[in-house]
Amino acid sequence: MAVALCGLGAATACGGTQGADAQGAAAESPAGSRADAHTPATSPAAAELEQAERAEVAKKPLAGKVVVLDPGHNGANYKHPKIINRLVDVHTQKKACDTTGTSTNDGYSEAAFNWDVANRAAKALRAAGATVKLTRPSNDGVGPCITERAAIGNKVKADAAVSIHADGAGASAHGFHVIMPKKINGPVDPVVADSRRLGIDIRDAIRAGTNLPYSTYIGRQGLDFRSDLGGLNLSTVPKVFVECGNMRNPSDAAKFKDPKFRQRLGVALAKGIEKYLG
Repeated sequence: MAVALCGLGAATACGGTQGADAQGAAAESPAGSRADAHTPATSPAAAELEQAERAEVAKKPLAGKVVVLDPGHNGANYKHPKIINRLVDVHTQKKACDTTGTSTNDGYSEAAFNWDVANRAAKALRAAGATVKLTRPSNDGVGPCITERAAIGNKVKADAAVSIHADGAGASAHGFHVIMPKKINGPVDPVVADSRRLGIDIRDAIRAGTNLPYSTYIGRQGLDFRSDLGGLNLSTVPKVFVECGNMRNPSDAAKFKDPKFRQRLGVALAKGIEKYLG
């Protein structure tokens, strides 16, 4: 409240007209010290404002939490087959470093879709106080490899990590599903249970926020478990993959190409992560 009063004309309290003693003290000070005495960064009002801002940030539900969002693939992967086809070890097998991803029948790429949804989710998560890191800086590069994507989350000790994808199944298949890790006698084993909780919270939030149906072609009730995905197998932090739907299905594709729908999806994804972290 005291900070608000500064904007309402409380000049004496906020560095305006000073009393006689203050004027005399300022006159006896060396040149420049009077200005320094009234620098906003050291004034009581500025200090109070800074403290209030810190308190406001701390009140946000995800303050202090770190989230890694992994928009699958990359827009220029198709230009670098030697890089993305290089085999890497995902603990249970060897797989390609990355792939190009899929697209809608009229050419809207999965990489672009993943990038857009990830950024919308990131904005919502940051507004809730989270520190958010994306595994790639743009949609016009190549990679990183699936092993590196897992390593990014591990390095920052993320409280939650989510890989965002869309599928390329038969045209009649539709709906979304969340993929969670299995125990593999490997790095992910200690966080399998937490990953399952994260996956269920995200599934429920996407269903409520977008009205997308559960996948008709894979998993059960929108949930699937796999041991062949390097991004999951190598994760030491709670992590899931979200397959937001089937880009080859006309109904799903129409939704994905609508920015308003992608906004709802990004916000829903953020809400699921927030619920898990809460």
